[in-house]
Amino acid sequence: MSKKVPSIAKFKYDGSITRALVVVAHPDDVDFGSAGTVATLTKHGVNVAYCIVTSGDAGGDDSTHTKEERSAIREAEQTAAAKEVGVTNLAFLRWPDGQVEPTLMLRKEITRAIRTQKPDLVITQSPERNWERIYASHPDHLAVGEATLRAVYPDARNPHAFPELVREGFKPHTVDEVWLGGVAPNMVVDITKTFDLKYAALRRHVSQVGSRKGLKKMLRSWSKETARRAGMKKGKLAEGFRVVATN
Repeated sequence: MSKKVPSIAKFKYDGSITRALVVVAHPDDVDFGSAGTVATLTKHGVNVAYCIVTSGDAGGDDSTHTKEERSAIREAEQTAAAKEVGVTNLAFLRWPDGQVEPTLMLRKEITRAIRTQKPDLVITQSPERNWERIYASHPDHLAVGEATLRAVYPDARNPHAFPELVREGFKPHTVDEVWLGGVAPNMVVDITKTFDLKYAALRRHVSQVGSRKGLKKMLRSWSKETARRAGMKKGKLAEGFRVVATN
């Protein structure tokens, strides 16, 4: 007899999340992956902050801007996008785009961000490669996902991991839960009511999607399929995550 396939949980806000930190590799990653969820959280009064590891200085456009100019443009775009979904607290770590590795230094910087924001929830990218869609598995995405998980456990909670951070005033903090985007979700967030905010946020990334036709249709198709796979009603839209308990 075959085992019953476990159902995918549907997120329901219960007040336990008051602070959240989103850690991603590039400007626009959060908006492609989880802006609808972020908008849902901020509508519930959750304090959401972003930690963007690179400034997208090698990001896919055919402009002749210098790396510095492109970084400034993309940081401004991400800042505007964040406002669309209720986020005004952003930190850019400014690592070289396309060259991110899960080093101790990156773990330290993400640990500092966690200890600064003291989130109940961290949302980040999956360190697992998606063999069905290679675009979801940019090397920077994989590296940031891995570094963030290492920062969540054991680094951020361990006073001996980076003792210099304690001396600087960044006391240990334990994150209760991590949501990984991109691979094998076991929970979905209904973004039917926040989809337009997600689209508005993504449209702010003019250098990346300004000339892309069919963007809204593509996003809606992805969200519909995520909802369908979770057994949600027809017409619903969702973003999916793999929930990782940390305690």
